[in-house]
Amino acid sequence: MPRVDVEFPADDVTLRGWFYPAEGAASRAPVIVMVHGLSAVKEMHLDDYAEVFSRAGLNVLAYDHRGFGASDGAPRQDIDPITQARDLRHAITYVTGREDVDPDRVGIWGSSHGGGLVLSVAAVDRRVRAVVAQVPFISGSGQVTRLVRPDFLPTMRAQLDGERRNLYHGGEPTLMPAVDADPMGPALMASVEAWEFFTKTAQDRAPSWRNEVTVRSLERITEFEPGDGIHRISPSPLLMIVADQDVSAYADLAFEAYERAREPKELVVLSCGHFDVYTGAAFETSSKAACEHFVRALA
Repeated sequence: MPRVDVEFPADDVTLRGWFYPAEGAASRAPVIVMVHGLSAVKEMHLDDYAEVFSRAGLNVLAYDHRGFGASDGAPRQDIDPITQARDLRHAITYVTGREDVDPDRVGIWGSSHGGGLVLSVAAVDRRVRAVVAQVPFISGSGQVTRLVRPDFLPTMRAQLDGERRNLYHGGEPTLMPAVDADPMGPALMASVEAWEFFTKTAQDRAPSWRNEVTVRSLERITEFEPGDGIHRISPSPLLMIVADQDVSAYADLAFEAYERAREPKELVVLSCGHFDVYTGAAFETSSKAACEHFVRALA
C-alpha cells in the first residue's frame, strides 16, 4: 500500500507527515516513528528509510518538526529540543491509536539531532521498545567546545544574551543561516559538508527546506544533553550507528555515550562522514542494520 498523508495534534499545533503501512501485514503490526535532524524536513531521505522498514512488515510514521516543512508552529524555523522531544511522544500517542498498529511494539528512529531526541525520549518513555540513533547528537556542551574557538565564545554568548533581551522586550526572533559554505560563516552548521548536503538535497527533493533558523535555536541546542540519560534506555534494545569520520555530530562523543549505555545494545560503525549515511553504500548498510534491529526487537 502507498504511504498516506497524516496529521495529528501536539499540544497547541498540528504536525503533519507520512504514514507507511506495513507491507504484507495480516494483523496489527509494529510501528517505527522517525525524526530528522537540525532544520531538516522529512523529504530529506526519511522516505528512503521508511520504505525499507515498510517492506519488512513495519508500519512507519515520519513527520516534520513543529515550525518546519508541512507542520504548523510559530515562530517558523525555531528549534527547541525539549519541545521536539515532547512532540515525539505525542507522535507515539497518535500512531499507537491507529487500528493497524500494535501499541505494544513501538520503535523510534532518529538521525543527527533526531538521534539525540530518540535517546532522550527512550530514556523516559517506556512505551518505546526499540531505539535506533543514527549519527546521533550527544551533547550540546560537547559540540560547542569542539566547534567554537575559545576566543570566539564570549562573542557568541553576547549575541545570545542580546537575542534574549530582544525577545524579552517583544521583538521578533532574529534569523540566522542554517548552513554556510564558509566554515567561518555565521551559521548554525557552518561546514562545507553541511552546505553541500542541505542545498543539494533541497534542490533535488525537498523544496520546503529553508536555509534559516532562529538565533535562539543555537542557545537551546547548546543546552541539550541527550547523552546524559543514555543509561536509562535499558531494557529497551539500543542500536547506535556512528560514522567514524563524523565532524558534525562528533563520533568521539557517540562512542563515549555508547560505553555508558547498558545492555542490550549494539554498535555499528560506518567508515564515512555525517551526511554520507543518507545515500549510497552507507545508506544501504545503516538502513539494513536498523531494519534488522527493529524486526528482531519488536518480534
